Amino acid sequence: MTSKYSRFDRPEKAQNLFLQGARVLDPRRGIDQVMNLHIVDGVLQKSVAEAPNGADVIDLRGHWITPGWFDLHVHLREPGKEVAETIASGCMAAMNGGFTGIACMPNTDPPLDDAASVKWVKSQAKPFPVEVHVIAAATRGRQGKELVEMSEIVEEGVRAFSDDGGPIKSSAVLLHAVEYSNMLGARIFEHAEDLYLAEGGSMNDGEWSTRLGVTGIPTIAEAIDVARCILVSEYSGGAVHICHVSAKESVELIRAAKKKGLRVTGEVCPHHLLLTDEMCRTFDTNFKMNPPLRSEADRQACWEAFLDGTLDVYCTDHAPHSWEDKTQEFDIAPFGIVGLETAMGLALTQFLSKGMDIKTLLERVVYAPREILSQPVPAIAEGELANLTLIDPTHRWTVTPQEFKSLSRNTPFGGWELTGRARGVVHRGFALIQVF
Repeated sequence: MTSKYSRFDRPEKAQNLFLQGARVLDPRRGIDQVMNLHIVDGVLQKSVAEAPNGADVIDLRGHWITPGWFDLHVHLREPGKEVAETIASGCMAAMNGGFTGIACMPNTDPPLDDAASVKWVKSQAKPFPVEVHVIAAATRGRQGKELVEMSEIVEEGVRAFSDDGGPIKSSAVLLHAVEYSNMLGARIFEHAEDLYLAEGGSMNDGEWSTRLGVTGIPTIAEAIDVARCILVSEYSGGAVHICHVSAKESVELIRAAKKKGLRVTGEVCPHHLLLTDEMCRTFDTNFKMNPPLRSEADRQACWEAFLDGTLDVYCTDHAPHSWEDKTQEFDIAPFGIVGLETAMGLALTQFLSKGMDIKTLLERVVYAPREILSQPVPAIAEGELANLTLIDPTHRWTVTPQEFKSLSRNTPFGGWELTGRARGVVHRGFALIQVF
């Protein structure tokens, strides 16, 4: 069975779309009720009981509709490594995962370190109902020496800079980057890692690295850089966002910084909330990422920080790699896993059964990511541009990497049985609605 709205490569325009009978959730507007949504030319109309003549009716009884989900940390690989991912395939993976917005990192080849490259990335994403925001490189070539032309890049809509894939090496450069980005209404996203402490490591430094004879990366390699960023933020008054937090010490530092009122935010990924370094015992490179899977104590600390808001954002660090790259020996294979297409199912299956309510989850994946990136927050209201994620909360499915829209398959969650899946997205005047 197919639908005109089900093509990932050619989303249909939402000209006269009637979404019927879903539970509509927009906690920031106090909405949690079963209702119909009518969309004309991509704009939400007044809610009505019956479908207008000529409308395309989609029966969503038993489904949820929320403001569009946003992934704050994605690697699209284009330009430079299109065999692993392209902007188009990344957008299709995002749609399949229920995301209407993503922020892509600059560690492409060449890096996204000028206004022209930012403009080009955005142009490639235009055909899709996924808004791609570029997090531009903080330094030229991501070399950590000379700041990029931040003012020119900000004119293209960029509101964050990072040398992600690695840290900003020099503390002096980091300070200047925070100061200048703050002047421009932007912030620095830091891949927190002391490269000297992490050098040569392939997994977490602990019991399992010792058992396996694998060089480890200690938690303090992350925490020391987190502390550096916090001190820089306190000294300069600028905003710093800590990427993919994984360590208990990092959580404690960020929590203390927030209590002091500093402009420090943090994000956490599903793998650091659900997995531990013990999973590396089979030398499966799908469990190799940076920062690495940590101990159970670290995992629990991240979960508690995710619940209480110390870690503001749920994101994937979607890092696609080709089969050839990931099938190398554990020590040689690259760090990273894909996540766009499993993040929602993992959250609905794992988090809502462990003390997190849907409103808190939406805070972490709809509102906070956009606010950190200084983007408007979507609202489900008459006259607003439709920016919606459609969810089937009861759909049971098995993670099958071969069915991903991403060009890469490197996930540690293959074979997991999940409940809850994105049914579609409506955004930028387009709609993608899957038929299960």
